[in-house]
Amino acid sequence: MKENILKKIRQALVTPVAMPFPETDKETVFHPPGQELDITFAESFTRLQGNFSFCFTPEEMVSQMQVLAERKQWNKWFCNQPALKQMFGRYNWPYQWHNQLSDCHASITTCEALVARTGTMILSSTASGGRTPSVYAPAHICVAFTSQLVYDVRDGLEKLQAKYGENLPSLISFASGPSRTADIEKTLVTGVHGPKEVYCFLIED
Repeated sequence: MKENILKKIRQALVTPVAMPFPETDKETVFHPPGQELDITFAESFTRLQGNFSFCFTPEEMVSQMQVLAERKQWNKWFCNQPALKQMFGRYNWPYQWHNQLSDCHASITTCEALVARTGTMILSSTASGGRTPSVYAPAHICVAFTSQLVYDVRDGLEKLQAKYGENLPSLISFASGPSRTADIEKTLVTGVHGPKEVYCFLIED
């Protein structure tokens, strides 16, 4: 049985079949709404149990992050991106960066793009400072800018292609809110395969 399946796959690779309706690849069935992309993203993201905050400046973002840290009593913050650390340092971030991702309270990363229609963060090993910071921490916090907003996934992929060309990051992932699964008795559980809490701080630029 296995050999038959592999044989068919090999045959298909040798003699590929042309797309029957090539014109459909050039069109999208989703059209941007009449409101701003940041509003559309916020609505979609929070609908998926994500926590959203809009900031006019990086300084306001750091200030809001401090309020979150005090409210949650988080003092072990992980970040693997020097530029992001410098941004926090410019605005008197009171916490020392924690070196161990395995026992931190929250990790902070950037992203490649935000997809407004689906409330999705497009992450990569380059934008997140590695493959693990956006996945292993109990809480993942994404810092993004309004210039990174796109309407649909297709637009986000085109943005990646324009940025990297043939040298795409080794890992590209799509995260829409906290990790969720209903594998066990069809009961929805969060935080099983990834962060239990996800935040997006969007900065106007």
